[in-house]
Amino acid sequence: MSELSQGKRASVGIRKNDPRRLRCCRSIGAPALAALLAVPLLSLPAPPVDAQRTAKPPLHGNHWMAITGKPLGATAGAMAYGEGGNAVDAACAMLAATSTMWDTLGWGGETQALIYVPGEKKVVGINALGVAPTGATVDFFRKKGMLYPPEFGPLAAVTPGTPGGLMVMLAEYGKLSLAQVLKPAMQMAEGYAIEAAQADNMERRRSIIEQWPSSRKVFLPHWKEGSEERAAPKAGEIFRQPDLKATLEKLVVAEQQALAAGKSRKEAIYAAYDRFYRGDIARELVSATREAGGLITLEDLDKWQVYIEEPVSTSYRGIEVYKLTHWVQGPVMLQALNMLEQADLQAMGYNSTRYIHTLYQAMNKAFADRDFYYGDPYFPPEEPIEGLLSKDYAKQRFSEIDWQRNDENVTPGDPYPFQGGTHPFRQLLDQWTPIPPAAMGEGEDGFQQASVTREEAFRAGTTSIQAADEQGWIVSITPSGGWVPAFIAGSTGIGLSQRMQSFVLDEGLNPYNVVEPGKRPRATLTPGMALKDGKPYLSFAVQGGDTQDQNLLQFFLNMTEWDMTVQQAVEAANITSYQMQSSFGAHEAEPGRLVVREDVPAWVRAELRRMGYKVETRPRTSGPITAIYFDQENGTLWGGASDFGEDYGIAW
Repeated sequence: MSELSQGKRASVGIRKNDPRRLRCCRSIGAPALAALLAVPLLSLPAPPVDAQRTAKPPLHGNHWMAITGKPLGATAGAMAYGEGGNAVDAACAMLAATSTMWDTLGWGGETQALIYVPGEKKVVGINALGVAPTGATVDFFRKKGMLYPPEFGPLAAVTPGTPGGLMVMLAEYGKLSLAQVLKPAMQMAEGYAIEAAQADNMERRRSIIEQWPSSRKVFLPHWKEGSEERAAPKAGEIFRQPDLKATLEKLVVAEQQALAAGKSRKEAIYAAYDRFYRGDIARELVSATREAGGLITLEDLDKWQVYIEEPVSTSYRGIEVYKLTHWVQGPVMLQALNMLEQADLQAMGYNSTRYIHTLYQAMNKAFADRDFYYGDPYFPPEEPIEGLLSKDYAKQRFSEIDWQRNDENVTPGDPYPFQGGTHPFRQLLDQWTPIPPAAMGEGEDGFQQASVTREEAFRAGTTSIQAADEQGWIVSITPSGGWVPAFIAGSTGIGLSQRMQSFVLDEGLNPYNVVEPGKRPRATLTPGMALKDGKPYLSFAVQGGDTQDQNLLQFFLNMTEWDMTVQQAVEAANITSYQMQSSFGAHEAEPGRLVVREDVPAWVRAELRRMGYKVETRPRTSGPITAIYFDQENGTLWGGASDFGEDYGIAW
């Protein structure tokens, strides 16, 4: 039986007698509609036949599901279910395993998650993003000749977040012990057969890794001074991390000692938390980092905390969509949906010129707001998130779209009137330009940029984790940071984050995201979740940097507007805008640059060029998307993972 006969069918355009045929006229308004229809050659493309056939089958289950960036990681999730764990336990096991595999993250990186709590029928957020350490000030970096904090190394590190995030999630919402959840990761730290992608990545970053003895010992086990022979492990070789294993064992010992002393399961997990952030692990991490020129102090680790917080949400055609708030870029998807709700997307046709132009313009307006307004909600000044997510603000922004050509000068709007306030940085807003002045400058900037190109930085990968069980627990995580080439802090085996680079030093770029000790940088990491009729509908996330919410917006529309199955939706073509400012490297922007997949028709690409776009094609245009669709009619789970990369799922 074909996939189409099993699930929702792919479609294009509008079905006959569909009342939405008239919605375009009602929602856009006559003037905007007339301008939209004036765009040349706007006939609909052929039906998305490729979206109807998938390279990978959808994953089906009715008891539990575990999906993440590596097959071994998904296996770790399955092992947690086998121990009697719930989806939170499985997600934590996958997080531990993929961190141990350096799947574009390490143990010293950051974790951000959405969890659906079935007993409360609500979504909660986990904020386990590290903070800038003591001494990380604008003056400190400027005196070093830097335009932004560095891209890698000890000075790029915020405080580790993943260990704390994992232990808080497990303690508050899981069922298993820390020892049970960490068991697969500890076995892997003892030695596992490394895959080609990561082994080759270690060799490719060799020149950076060599400067740090602790990192060189782990990533380049065959290194010999003066030799040009391969220093990294080869595919299939047993990759060993004895220092990391020892650190994980210390956490388990702390838990076991607390249990032996009569502590509860939760208290025992928090005993392990204390050992990492306040005990001997913390002392070694701080000593090694500061010896190498880093800034993290014991007080920084002691004061840092994980926040369990309320996510933000919006309603899109009756579907409640949840994102973490503005310490990550997640609200841009909600802002874009609020704008796109004003249009009849189906009337435009799937990946037609009109459809692509509309998505591009809406995304750019949302990302311009991100670039100026998003920052740490626990630090002043207070971000105007209420106004940014206002439906009336979205209507105003949507009404400003130029339907004839791409607008390369999209700037942030003013959301303050939509929350009853006055803009506190009006002069900065009026002076803001789409291309950061620093990125246009020449000369010495003191910036460590050798590790990745602009293209690589914009798409900087991570992993994603999806887990769900028959009791109703759902977890979506986008962990990252501490990727290769990571600075490993001495004998801890912990590779530190590189997230400091996402701060700015010039308040003219974003007065809410200027580096300051104790502050979280605005990150790109953005898990998603959606409810329909008050019940779980979707859990989704994607690998990538600034492209993440672009990819997820289109995935969501594939499901809701184009009736695709979850596997069709993760494999379907994406478009990518580079008009927003990068969160990495030199924070560059490329207004008008549009990347489409090779199967977008040539005549659509030609029309877009006539509208002022700089169109490029790629064989793939997003990071690997992972998602779970909740089939309420049948009481089953559908899993999807993109047909490239190594993302993998297991279900029962």
